[in-house]
Amino acid sequence: MLSIEHRIANDIAAKPDQVRAAVDLLDGGATVPFIARYRKEVTGGLDDTQLRLLEERLGYLRELEDRRAAVIASIEEQGKMTDALRGDILAADTKSRLEDLYLPYKPKRRTRAMIAREAGLQPLADGLLEDRTRKPEDFAASFVDAEKGVPDVKAALDGARAILLEQFGEDPALVGEIRDWLWSRAQIRARVVAGKEQDGEKFRDYFNHVESVGSIPSHRLLALFRASKEGVIDLDLIPLPTSAPKVIASDAMDETVAAGHAEAEGRVGRFLDIADEGRAADRWLLDTVRQVWRVKLHLHLTIDLFGRAREAAEAEAIRVFGDNLKDLLMAAPAGPKVVMGLDPGIRTGVKVAIVDATGKVLGTDTVYPHQPRNDWDRSIATLAHACKATGVNLIAIGNGTGSRETDRLVAELMKKHPELKLGKITVSEAGASVYSASEVAAKEFPDLDVSLRGAVSIARRLQDPLAELVKIDPKSIGVGQYQHDVNQTRLARALDARVEDCVNAVGVDVNTASAALLTRVAGLSASVAENVVKHRDANGAFRTRRDLLKVPRLGDKAFEQCAGFLRIPNGDNPLDASSVHPEAYPLVERIIATSGRDVKQIVGDGSFLRSLKPETFTDEKFGLPTVRDILRELEKPGRDPRPEFKAAAFAEGVEDIKDLKPGMVLEGVISNVAAFGAFVDLGVHQDGLVHVSALSKTFVKDPRDVVKAGDIVKVKVLEVDLPRKRIALTMRLDDPIGEARTSDMPRGDRGGNARGGQGRPGGNQGGRPGQASPPPANAFADAFARAKRS
Repeated sequence: MLSIEHRIANDIAAKPDQVRAAVDLLDGGATVPFIARYRKEVTGGLDDTQLRLLEERLGYLRELEDRRAAVIASIEEQGKMTDALRGDILAADTKSRLEDLYLPYKPKRRTRAMIAREAGLQPLADGLLEDRTRKPEDFAASFVDAEKGVPDVKAALDGARAILLEQFGEDPALVGEIRDWLWSRAQIRARVVAGKEQDGEKFRDYFNHVESVGSIPSHRLLALFRASKEGVIDLDLIPLPTSAPKVIASDAMDETVAAGHAEAEGRVGRFLDIADEGRAADRWLLDTVRQVWRVKLHLHLTIDLFGRAREAAEAEAIRVFGDNLKDLLMAAPAGPKVVMGLDPGIRTGVKVAIVDATGKVLGTDTVYPHQPRNDWDRSIATLAHACKATGVNLIAIGNGTGSRETDRLVAELMKKHPELKLGKITVSEAGASVYSASEVAAKEFPDLDVSLRGAVSIARRLQDPLAELVKIDPKSIGVGQYQHDVNQTRLARALDARVEDCVNAVGVDVNTASAALLTRVAGLSASVAENVVKHRDANGAFRTRRDLLKVPRLGDKAFEQCAGFLRIPNGDNPLDASSVHPEAYPLVERIIATSGRDVKQIVGDGSFLRSLKPETFTDEKFGLPTVRDILRELEKPGRDPRPEFKAAAFAEGVEDIKDLKPGMVLEGVISNVAAFGAFVDLGVHQDGLVHVSALSKTFVKDPRDVVKAGDIVKVKVLEVDLPRKRIALTMRLDDPIGEARTSDMPRGDRGGNARGGQGRPGGNQGGRPGQASPPPANAFADAFARAKRS
């Protein structure tokens, strides 16, 4: 069997030596961002994506090895280990294969088979299997023994069958073969629970649904599991007969299901070499085969394959969530500007917060321009005075309830006071309310009312989305897909990794960063991050990176991991404002020595730096990748990998879903990307959906190949369904009206509200291979039916 390093190398397209080096670094306490950035020579240039996968696979394979050792120890303790069995166990490359091998030896409660063996019925079972000319009733008569609990022939044969059922049902080779066959041929069948049609109306698309377990899209599978969990549908796994068509008509479903079970029984029989050849025991053995499938294998493998499919679906949902989160975190920052944040409200007023270029709160207020007070003119005067007094450059307007009304207020403010030279931008406020009531916000603003903290967050996330959003639980930001239906531990681990990668890719100003942001820096724990802030507050700004070693509990190892990601602008050493690691400063000094100038003259001198040959400066410690990285960094020190800041311009007069009309071409912001398409914020408090088939004129496999969260796009309105609050959009602006395609997600979740942070489930490109949908009721359904036929 291949070593762990070789198996991981195959998974991540790397060499075993690269994997071995990375594993040694991880085991030594190094973080993924540090290894990816500063140990390229050691790992042969593994990037952060490869390293994250390596880290995940390493955990799985080490768990597999621990389990393998436990299985071997258990079987040896029972005295049942053989050389062949040991070889099979050592060769098992997945947890499921290992558990198949262990199943016959796994300690269990007393079973009917155990009781039958204790009653001396094993020879009866073996005899009927070995000599099929024996008549079961006659042979069983010699095993009747009332004192042993076998009062008659029927009891003897039932006991023998229980033994064979357990023996066959736990045969690892049979289980493995049938599992593989089912994965390629079995269908998940969903049927509505009687009486749940009305309560589960949002799952109507799945009331009579059939789809391949091995290829069902993740969002659709998670929708089925959610519907099952809510008691709306029953799920079953049925083997699809070889002769069955891919699309099964409703009136042929029962017949197909019966044929599928018959084919499964036939496969089990062929594996066990049991067939009806007219011998006395054949019929009895075939009945046993039927029960092996129905009672043992079908139930066991249904649970097993549902678990396997769910695990894959969850992995995909977590990947989508992580990708969207990364896009949101890496959105363009407006930069160090004085910003006014407005948290819209109607009855409760518009909360106002002004922050300076560093994010410090300069003042807060509440104005009441809307009903019931309608204090419009005074609100404009208050905002104008505040902007003039503090030098506001930009106004960030939260996109929640009252957003467009507040946008009109700001537009009039800008019209009446052009001398203020203001700009206005609508900002997603997803998660702002969660932050406002959080412990982080309470520590940051102990004297500020909860309702005003949200306005501060809105202002700051315009300045720097990454620095502000790290304070919020990623699951509350609202860019997930079925996020509440997946393994929460795995989800949290994956999202934390994405946040860590984003923070370290950008770098952090150690003299302005919050403790929440510092916690995400490689090598810094939450407590050490708090100590950094306390030390900064007590002693003033850090002048050099080496000063970090004065922070309590920030030792040499933590310094090694974090120093390259922490920036000190305007410090004593210009290199401290760059991503050059302190360990490489001697290398920079050698580069400087060749020029006869000091470091301040070299930094930013692109023509000089590009004239240098990196090979000249390599040594046993610093290889070519590091030298090249350093020269690039010296050319543009502290460069931000995020894009240039831009803002969408929402159409005037389009403020509510009722204002939308088919044919309108509008500008919007991608708020979320799912497997079935992209959601677009048009400023009408309800996101529209661009189905994956309408993202491009060419085939799109993954919507993120075309768009990502935060992108500004032009879309055309295809249809507006007011009763169900659905907006169908297309990015193919020449698409004719009425050609909308919609997903087959649960109806209550389509086009979900971008403000709720619950994610948006379900979807389908080109229809599903199950039964026909109900007759189309509207253009959405018409288009869906056309997509299925195409």
